[in-house]
Amino acid sequence: MRALLKYFQPYKKECILAPAFKMLEAVFELFVPLVVSEMIDRGIALKDGDFIISRAILMIILGITGLISSFSAQYFAAKAATGFSSDLRNDLFKHILSLTHKEIDEVSTSTLITRMTSDVNQAQTGVNFFLRLFLRSPFILLGALIMAFTIDFKAALIFVVLFIILSLVIWCVMHYNIPLLKTVQLKLDRLTLLTRENLTGARVIRAFCLEEAEREGFRNENDAYTVVSKKAGHISALLNPATFIIVNMAIVILIYTGAVRVNAGALTQGKVVALYNYMSQILIELVKFANLIITTNKAIASGNRIAEVFAIKPSFPMEACSDAGDKAVKEGKPSGKREKDGEALGAQAPDFSVEFDHVSFRYNENGDEALSDISFEALRGQTIGIIGGTGSGKTTVVNLIPRFYDVMQGQVRVFGRDVREYDPRKLRNRIGIVPQKAVLFKETIADNMRWGNENAQDEEIMEAIELAAASDVISSKGGLYAEVRQNGANFSGGQKQRLTIARALVRRPEILILDDSASALDFVTDRRLRTNLQSLDYAPTVFLISQRTSTIKNADLILVMDDGELVSSGTHEELLRNCPVYREIHESGCSEESA
Repeated sequence: MRALLKYFQPYKKECILAPAFKMLEAVFELFVPLVVSEMIDRGIALKDGDFIISRAILMIILGITGLISSFSAQYFAAKAATGFSSDLRNDLFKHILSLTHKEIDEVSTSTLITRMTSDVNQAQTGVNFFLRLFLRSPFILLGALIMAFTIDFKAALIFVVLFIILSLVIWCVMHYNIPLLKTVQLKLDRLTLLTRENLTGARVIRAFCLEEAEREGFRNENDAYTVVSKKAGHISALLNPATFIIVNMAIVILIYTGAVRVNAGALTQGKVVALYNYMSQILIELVKFANLIITTNKAIASGNRIAEVFAIKPSFPMEACSDAGDKAVKEGKPSGKREKDGEALGAQAPDFSVEFDHVSFRYNENGDEALSDISFEALRGQTIGIIGGTGSGKTTVVNLIPRFYDVMQGQVRVFGRDVREYDPRKLRNRIGIVPQKAVLFKETIADNMRWGNENAQDEEIMEAIELAAASDVISSKGGLYAEVRQNGANFSGGQKQRLTIARALVRRPEILILDDSASALDFVTDRRLRTNLQSLDYAPTVFLISQRTSTIKNADLILVMDDGELVSSGTHEELLRNCPVYREIHESGCSEESA
């Protein structure tokens, strides 16, 4: 939680003024019982009408001044709390974007969503309550105790006993409730995950008629969340009735002892009423203080969860590479380290756009290898096809090129330079990526296209769209500035795939990665797309991942993956002769086409 204190820095003034105005309100409130006591003992007892009126006017003035102070305190507390949460949410979002795929995989998306929304909201509510009550409630409690001692010492001892008992009750509630509140948030993470999966996979769930099974699974998780929430709520709920019971018993004792002492002449009726009013103030403030403790506990638990996300450091920072390195990259030359090492490729290095040199990779440090000893070289302008069964490591190979993950062993070099020596932004600016799942954002088609190049003109966008064989999509939707709904819900799978390919082409990348991005296209459109890619005037190195040999058969080099290993490489004809895995995939694909 301490890591979040810096977000209060811009709101120092509000953090001081909010409790200050609340303290001012509390001061006025503490004077009211004394005024009432004087009205009874002097005004009413002596039937002094002018004195009663003067004290009534004083009470109105105190009330109005206290109300203005309360409004001011509320304003400054709300300003500080909303500003705190806004800055915190912005930085948290920025930090999440800086995390690599590895960290996001480990934390899980649902957890990050919960911490960005529910936890930040809890922290905001806690800050608001804290600024308004953390000084006011203790000040009223102590102030009422002090004022009680000024009125009558013996009666004030009841207040002391009350404080001791209530402190024990509050400590017990906090001791058992804080761990439960953390568990509640963890259960909420799980609920968020299930909700997200169900919304994302709604069509799959319907296709397999698993609605009831998913409802049952969600019901079980929701029930588990409810049980923990109720348990935490029951413990929290004990605080208010326990406070009421203890304080009301104290009030009964106070009135009884007060009546006895009034009869004995040791106390006046006005002082008993003043003591009663102070006891009532204590009751109200203890209820507020109890709610403050519960809310603050929730806020601290949420703040700690947010701080845990900030504590996650990306595997590699987005640091700029050296000027010398940048120059070497622009000229297409290997880095100085590579030249000095005198590796086998030597003078040929500038001809290679991508090299895998005995690369091995695991998604988890203690897990199985996703890739084992992968080595190949891709020349500038070549088309590299990658094929293999599901889970063979095809996507993992291309994810290492833009450095979404770091290799465990070996090297991945782009234009003769290890990807770990690049500034990741500059590396990725040279690469166009079309992932397996086509993702469009809720903007216009043109806005989506400009993700590839924010300065692209409409003519450049249309050229990329024609190359991606998506001209008919634009005309059917009403032009470049047609609306795209969330996740491209108003486009078919094939339309989304073609638009995401066009988005990558707008960038005019030096390396183009198409990760099974034509799976939803018919064979005619797929063939037209491949023909267009071969005609690109800037001749990028193209990586084609596909389940169909027809898509990659004209590639300059085909890599055949099986269980994380590169079992063979070569041209289509060579692999048909020499690679049983490739031949099996080809024959199964041919049977599908003929069917």
